[in-house]
Amino acid sequence: MKAVGIVGSPRKGGNTEYLVNHCLKAMAEEGVKTEIIPLAGLDIKGCNACEYCFRHPGECSIKDDADEVIKKMKSAEAIVIGTPVYFGSATALVKGLIERAGFIGPRGCYAGKIGGPLAVARRAGKNFTFMELMQWFHMMQIINPGSTYWNVAIGREKGEVVRDEEGLMTAWNFGKNIAALGKKLFG
Repeated sequence: MKAVGIVGSPRKGGNTEYLVNHCLKAMAEEGVKTEIIPLAGLDIKGCNACEYCFRHPGECSIKDDADEVIKKMKSAEAIVIGTPVYFGSATALVKGLIERAGFIGPRGCYAGKIGGPLAVARRAGKNFTFMELMQWFHMMQIINPGSTYWNVAIGREKGEVVRDEEGLMTAWNFGKNIAALGKKLFG
């Protein structure tokens, strides 16, 4: 089984990257092949509603870095998307990616995969952001195994998330649950 962990922060080496890595490490302990995909520094635009993908399934009129990320999402059995909370919502990088991934992929191309979101906030907005991304996972028919709490953590400055023991435990247990479910579904 292969899992990709997407880091939707424009800041490299921050709390979101740490949390996604932590989740992937839990999966790797169970034999899951993992790959982290930081979006920082990539050019990913949002959907422009041109409907090109409706006429050309699997393709997008926008040529940027989203194509390679989406290919990796399609080829993995598990997808985790982590985002910091910006003004009560996911980052523009994440929104652009999931808009395009949802439209570019032939209907049902994510069905039966496993995954879910991770959200990191200084204080507020994490629950809304978590649910905002869960809606995408639900619409893509991606199975969410859950965890011991919502997949959210607290941290603003780089490294602060390591002090959120409950947030780290939740991300860790989420990773373990993805691996356990993956073994049952994919062998």
